Amino acid sequence: MPYNSIISRDDAEALIPEDVSAEIIQNITESSIVMKLGKKLANMSRAQTRMPVLNLFPFGYFVNGDTGLKKTTKLSWANKYIDAEEIAVFVPIAKAVLDDSAYDIWGEAKPLIAEEFGRVFDAAVLFGDGAPAAWPTDVLAASVAAGNDVTIGTGADLYEDIMDVDGVIAAVESDGYFHSGSAADISMRSRLRGLRDADGNLIFTKSMQEGSSYFLDGEQMHFPRNGCWDVTQAHMILGEWEKLVWTLRQDITYDIFDQGVIQDATGATVYNLMQQDMLALRAVMRIGWQVPNPINRLQETEANRYPFSVLIP
Repeated sequence: MPYNSIISRDDAEALIPEDVSAEIIQNITESSIVMKLGKKLANMSRAQTRMPVLNLFPFGYFVNGDTGLKKTTKLSWANKYIDAEEIAVFVPIAKAVLDDSAYDIWGEAKPLIAEEFGRVFDAAVLFGDGAPAAWPTDVLAASVAAGNDVTIGTGADLYEDIMDVDGVIAAVESDGYFHSGSAADISMRSRLRGLRDADGNLIFTKSMQEGSSYFLDGEQMHFPRNGCWDVTQAHMILGEWEKLVWTLRQDITYDIFDQGVIQDATGATVYNLMQQDMLALRAVMRIGWQVPNPINRLQETEANRYPFSVLIP
């Protein structure tokens, strides 16, 4: 990981106009797909939150006659935990560069940092990229472990891979869940648009598209553009997204420092803010997530049950 990144004069040159200022044009910040589709819980009051989850159903029995003996049953709960982990970054800049800019560089940087934190969170939750050890198994790996994965090309065509009895939607349903939406690499749009039946008619024209939105089995598809998606690992992830919960211990906070040092992993000083007349913006967020995956009547074995499935290469 880098410890010596800095906004240099060359990096900010476009924001330091010679005569006439110009508008800064940038893409709309992409929000986190996991935060968008998952269920937001109340903010955490401590670093770890415990969630009791039902893992054993009660059993009922018929009574033999008027005086028959009634049997007993029990219920059981297991604990699932949400651990808040920190995402953070420093953005150093020379005061002279900041002073010479006609724009609010910090104002421009903050939404981009927020977008990047969303990307980091999504990549960790969906694919396990850089995920802290205390976090649950990522959605892709957990889906595969539960047998909820379909390799693209397994069926006669993509339609069967997704919609057929052995497709990714059926894999979620067989575990007692209904899929409420899907997230996919943007390349899936063209794959779906090109699907045709035996007579050459487009399959998904009416059932999949509504304006600029895409739908599968009546549920909307989403195509993250924040850079989180790894198409080498999965083409699509779908499931009952409300069963994935996330929460904040600390929303994104920003602090600006004009004193202190920034060190690398060896402890060597990279920047001395006071001595080098620099500022550093520090952004910090603490967040956690979990898939409680409680027992249900259709699949009582937790190892074989998961509310998501994946279409893999």
